[in-house]
Amino acid sequence: MMRFRLFVHFIVLSVAAIPAMPVRGQGSPIPIVNEQCYISVPLNGDYDFQKVGIGDLDGDGVYEYVIKQPNFNTDPYQQPGYWKKSTTTYKLEAYRLDGTMLWRYDMGWSIEAGIWYSPWIVYDVDGDGKAEVYCKAGEGDPRDEKGLVQTGPEYLVKLDGLTGKVAARTKWLTRDGFSDYNYYCRNFLTVAYLDGETPSLIMQRGTYGMIKTQALDKDFKELWYWQAPQEKEKYRGQGSHGLISADVDNDGRDELVIGAAVLDDNGKGLWTLGMGHPDICYVADIDPDNPGLEVFYGFETRQNTDGICVVDAKTGRKLWAHKKPSRHLHGQGMAADILADYPGIEVFAGERDLKERWLYSAKGELIKFSETGSLTPRAVWWDADPQKEVIISGAIRDWDGEAIQPLKGVVIAVVDCLGDYREEVITSLKGEMRIYTTNIPATQTRPSLMEDRQYRLGVVAQTMGYYYPAQLGK
Repeated sequence: MMRFRLFVHFIVLSVAAIPAMPVRGQGSPIPIVNEQCYISVPLNGDYDFQKVGIGDLDGDGVYEYVIKQPNFNTDPYQQPGYWKKSTTTYKLEAYRLDGTMLWRYDMGWSIEAGIWYSPWIVYDVDGDGKAEVYCKAGEGDPRDEKGLVQTGPEYLVKLDGLTGKVAARTKWLTRDGFSDYNYYCRNFLTVAYLDGETPSLIMQRGTYGMIKTQALDKDFKELWYWQAPQEKEKYRGQGSHGLISADVDNDGRDELVIGAAVLDDNGKGLWTLGMGHPDICYVADIDPDNPGLEVFYGFETRQNTDGICVVDAKTGRKLWAHKKPSRHLHGQGMAADILADYPGIEVFAGERDLKERWLYSAKGELIKFSETGSLTPRAVWWDADPQKEVIISGAIRDWDGEAIQPLKGVVIAVVDCLGDYREEVITSLKGEMRIYTTNIPATQTRPSLMEDRQYRLGVVAQTMGYYYPAQLGK
């Protein structure tokens, strides 16, 4: 069915656990505030937010929005400027599009106010037709005199999507075996279809050295447990700043791309590059001439060569690589089809400490080298052509083009949350969530992005680590 975006959206049925249904009730239109094409959702206070999770909490076929506020972050890295003592606690809040707040859950003083201490996700794991919220939790206030949480129990808790009440809990992965605070305070949480049919919960602890990963079913029963030292090859220190659920070997079951290494659906190592920690990590059909999916990397670890590379997702075989030394590739880079003249997906990465930025084609052809610009341009399907636009300097624009749509607030997420195949841009302002949505008429019929399992799970994973835009798996 064709969908047009001219201030009114129409319901599109979806088989996904997160449905792709844009309006409440029996087809009533979503109110667009003005010609700038955004929905304004008032928050229950004069604060901003750091993350937004999307799911149908009440089973009516329409998404609700769960935010984590305030937008404060401290990092376990202990050099000056990276770690700051938490002055408040994180709160998770659930909203309908009309601004109705369903509930608030206080994560408490046992969870320090930083991304790596506070992973959480929204998804219907138990299969009752209503999404739940899962998050890391503790007890009391175990912070020491410096404000660090280094002791005390840790849990994974399930919150009822309608009430925000704790419905179940289990133990989080232990701190045992990690060398120091900076290493064990890196926590992840996501969903994968390990059997190809039912969603499983995935917990992980660790990025730079020891890595522990556990898969659980809907009742918190362990499906498998894995840790890096059990593998003969180098899996230690191969973690990224997120987890990607993707069927890399095309067997119908999801693998876990933990960074520069991949775990098979059975919890065994599938392959590792052994190159260390990548800041940039995307899984998509980057090169249409290579069968299956590919992984695009940009490594934070210093490399003599290959610091930027695209590899075959099934085997880890490098398809091409940047053949110059790299020092510290930083941010999330970009993987997006932004240029019609080049087949496949273009990839972008840049140095943190040097004025070096590279845009490559899917085949490894250098399209552009520049000395300035964002290390993390956000790509978005906004107009009606097959290419994505980018969010740079507070506006949506074509790559190297003029502004198409100005944005206000901090960009929190890019996601297809209102139906059709294009994406919305969610921003945070004081006391307000804005959902920017295009009013450009669609001219082609394409599936809703949320129908794609890898994209859907990529949206789920955006609340538990650094923000990586979701990629299609097909």
